[in-house]
Order: sequence, then structure tokens, then C-alpha cells
Amino acid sequence: MRMRLTLGALALLAAGFAAAQEAPPSRLDAVIKSGQLRVCTPGDYKPFSLQGADGGFEGLDIDLVQSAAQALGVKADFVKTSWSSLMKDFKDKCDVAVGGISVTLERQKAAFFSTPYMINGKAPITRCENVARFQTVADIDKPEVTVIENPGGSNERFARANFKQAKIVIHPDNTTIFDQILQGKADLMISESVETMVQQKAHPGLCAVNPEKPLQYGEMAWLLPRGDATFKAWIDQWLHLAKASGEYERTTVRWLH
Repeated sequence: MRMRLTLGALALLAAGFAAAQEAPPSRLDAVIKSGQLRVCTPGDYKPFSLQGADGGFEGLDIDLVQSAAQALGVKADFVKTSWSSLMKDFKDKCDVAVGGISVTLERQKAAFFSTPYMINGKAPITRCENVARFQTVADIDKPEVTVIENPGGSNERFARANFKQAKIVIHPDNTTIFDQILQGKADLMISESVETMVQQKAHPGLCAVNPEKPLQYGEMAWLLPRGDATFKAWIDQWLHLAKASGEYERTTVRWLH
């Protein structure tokens, strides 16, 4: 009799444990059911995400996330955000956020990151005649130096954390910020090393400073809902296969070279 009771109790405990371990509903199921992947992106960060005059978006991250949506059998719907409101808009309105987003511990408090798809640290971009002048953080952090940054992102945070004497100017339009340097309204900008290489091609007279040896190590990834391991696993697997198949490299070459 005691044996039968023990076996019954074990069965009940096992059933309760299984129920407790049952995975909560995932954003993956909701996305597939709705037929749309809501994508937040600032749209001001070439070559990752740039909004055109027609309102559409293009760039490395845009191509990749559209391909991921196609693999899910859904449509990517883009939601315009800004760097200062990125986290709030992502949590309120989107399933994923893309567009050259740096991995930071502060952002990790509020969201998951996908597996990083690019190593990309911080580097200066300045007028070409000043490259030798701005080789290190110490070279830049002087009272006579003006650093210009876009608001709310990791570039501004890096500048404020590292430059205590240099003047920091915030420019609201990331698409025209490099013209400010050319016009002499600022000495340099700190940005992702890959962007400095792209922008020196787009703006003759500007030169990236040691982009192959950035001032700070950095990674780029997509923002994903915090706690949703199922959705993150799917996105990570998609990124892995995109790299293994050559799709990621082909997309990168199209936008970075």
C-alpha cells in the first residue's frame, strides 16, 4: 500500500514539474501567427540602416532582417525610432531592433542581444590633415578639441565617459554630422570603425583614424525581447546559417565595399 502511494505521489510530482517547466508563449509564435515582424530602427546610420526620402529603409541590417523575416514566412514592418528612444520604442512597439546597434551591458539590462554579427569598435573620423593629431584618447581629450556626436547612442556615451576636457557637441542629425567636421564646426567624431571607413569614402577630405585598431572593442547585434530564449534561439540559428551559407558575407560586401 505504501509503495502504491509513493508511486502515485511521484507521478503527481512529475506532472507538476513538467507543467512548471513548460515554456511560456514565445514571441516567435506571435510573429508567425500575425504574419509580421515589427522591426525598430533609427534609420540614420549608414551602412546599417538609412531611411530614404520616400520613407523606406535600406542598408546591411535591413537586408538581413528582411531575409530573416522571409525565412519565418512573414513580412518585415519597419518602425522609425531614434537612438535616445530606441529601448522604449523597442519594448513598446517591436519584436526586434536593428541598425548598427552596439552591444552594451546597459542595454542588456532591458533586452536580450542576438549573437553578435560584427566586431566593430570605436574609432575617430576627422579631417585628413588631423589624423596624426588624434591617435589616442589622450590626444583627443584636450580643452581645444571639439568632439561632435549624435544624441542618445553608444557614441555619445563613449565620448562622455572618456573625454573630460574636450568639448562635446551634440548634433541631432546623424546624416549631416560629418559635414559639420568638414566645415570646421567640430574636430572629429567617435563612431563605429566600420562607419568611419564608409564615411571617409562618402566625404572626401575626411579620414578614419586607425579603424583597424579601434579605441575600444565593440560588437554589433540585434535587440531581442528579454527572457524569450525561444525567439533568441531562432534568430541566432538564422544568423549562424546566414554566415555559413555565405549570405551574410555577400550582404556585407554589397554594403561595405
